Amino acid sequence: MDGQRIDEERRGIDALGLAGSLAAVSGVAAAGGFVTSRRLGWYRSLDKPPLTPPDAVFGPAWALLYANQAIAAWLVWRGDAARAEYDVPALTSYWAQLGLNLAWTLLFFGLRRPGLALVEICALWLAIAVTIREFSRRHRFAAAMLLPYLGWVSYAAALNAGIWWRNR
Repeated sequence: MDGQRIDEERRGIDALGLAGSLAAVSGVAAAGGFVTSRRLGWYRSLDKPPLTPPDAVFGPAWALLYANQAIAAWLVWRGDAARAEYDVPALTSYWAQLGLNLAWTLLFFGLRRPGLALVEICALWLAIAVTIREFSRRHRFAAAMLLPYLGWVSYAAALNAGIWWRNR
């Protein structure tokens, strides 16, 4: 009976951890979406490089990327919680990249500063790469879940550079 109670408690803790991880990325997504939505006219007026996707692609792409981030962080946290120890570098790098993700949106859309956003997205790319490395030490699948995010941010950096160059 005690084993069953422990399993039930563990499932409850796991569910709360996943909900917290999803809430964190949802908060960043909502804040970024709010800032972006207020600057769409400005964004649409920019001279954009070839291969810039239609606006309709960004929402679904980011929804998938944010969901992957939340689940990956939860997998690392869950493994750490099961061992009753936390991997501070992995979780710290995760939170840092999430903050840098929001900062890029604030710089690019909020302040309309593609040049500053370009510098910042390089820091974001590095933070994601560090997070992947740190996650891979605890949970290889969680690390692999962040690879599409790194790819998308690489693509976004190229678009950011093109926008900055064409509109300076």
